[in-house]
Amino acid sequence: MTVTILPPHADRFRLHPVASRLAPMFCFALLTVSCALASFALACATPFAAFAVVAAAMLPMRPALLVVTGAWLVNQTIGFSVLHYPIDGSTIAWGFVIGAAALLSTAAASTVLRWLPQGRTPLMLAIALVAAYAAYELALLAATPFLGGEGAFTAAIVTRIGLTSAVWLAGLVAACEIVRLVDPFGLKGAMSA
Repeated sequence: MTVTILPPHADRFRLHPVASRLAPMFCFALLTVSCALASFALACATPFAAFAVVAAAMLPMRPALLVVTGAWLVNQTIGFSVLHYPIDGSTIAWGFVIGAAALLSTAAASTVLRWLPQGRTPLMLAIALVAAYAAYELALLAATPFLGGEGAFTAAIVTRIGLTSAVWLAGLVAACEIVRLVDPFGLKGAMSA
């Protein structure tokens, strides 16, 4: 007799690297570490759309929003404490706009993944990334009349950041698949017991 530890609704999620009870903590750890690396490597170009897709593919919307909020907090903490972002009204406002955009991006990815057919296909994650990235960039663009920064929305910059997000998404999905295959938490043994 096969016993599964995944709840029936878990089948709608595209990524299953760990047992569903461990998924929020695993996702939080994966995204905060990834965000820390991206913050040092990319500073202001952290791939929040990729993080949003991974969270949405692994978790229900509310926990996904909480995990992405945690990643955003890591990004802001590193930016202001280590990378010495200027502490002024505009920079702080942009930080909050980026956080709101990351949450909107997560909601968009979660909604798209809920509408798409079931399965862990790369195409489904790619479609979710396009929706998440569009939501993210549109939210940022909407703030430019108030905060400035229109020059950051050239086709070259938006394309480069979009491609960076795609590469990060591929890397995060690969990391999830490696964890699933290595099975450090004994998921396979628990499922076949």
